[in-house]
Amino acid sequence: MKRNLFWVGLIALVLCLSVTFLTGCAKKAGLKSDMATTQEQKAVTKAPDSSAADQAAAMERERALREKALKEQAEREAAAKAAAELAKKEAAAKAAAILKELQIPDIHFDYDKYNLTPAAQAILKAGAPAYLKYSEYKLVVEGHCDERGTVEYNLALGQKRADEAAKYLADMGIQKERIKTISYGKEMPLDKGSNEAAWAKNRRAHFVIFPPVK
Repeated sequence: MKRNLFWVGLIALVLCLSVTFLTGCAKKAGLKSDMATTQEQKAVTKAPDSSAADQAAAMERERALREKALKEQAEREAAAKAAAELAKKEAAAKAAAILKELQIPDIHFDYDKYNLTPAAQAILKAGAPAYLKYSEYKLVVEGHCDERGTVEYNLALGQKRADEAAKYLADMGIQKERIKTISYGKEMPLDKGSNEAAWAKNRRAHFVIFPPVK
């Protein structure tokens, strides 16, 4: 009887120890599970923060690149505009220099004459080379007279003066088709005075430059 009780007690003790051991393992497993769950939650919690930071950094880089591109474009446009303005100024300055080089001073005639004086010939001879150099430019020679004489007479005299100047320039090598002539007679006096000084100024040939048509 005593032996049976001994064995019963021993079995009970073993059962108690087994239950205690199993309970402890279960608690440890529960703790590990809880820790794993907590770590996963922390990872999940941190992930959005990291993603947001990366997205913000990417947006900042994109903004910086966009600003850089806009700045470079503005600089290119400014440089192109400056170059265009410079080219325009240079072209205008060149055109003005050519016109100045082509300008032939008025030549003057004796009273009731259309033949060229030595002074007039010297002026035309000096002006011709520019027209040989810039062959795309044309010229109109205007013939003028003083107020004395009839309108018809002075128109004819003015035409002879213009034709004589044009012929001399053509003899210098300028193509005839580049030179036109016209007479204004006494209708466009340079000086409206009625004296010899005014009349001397008005007996003239005037030269008008025609640039090439663009």
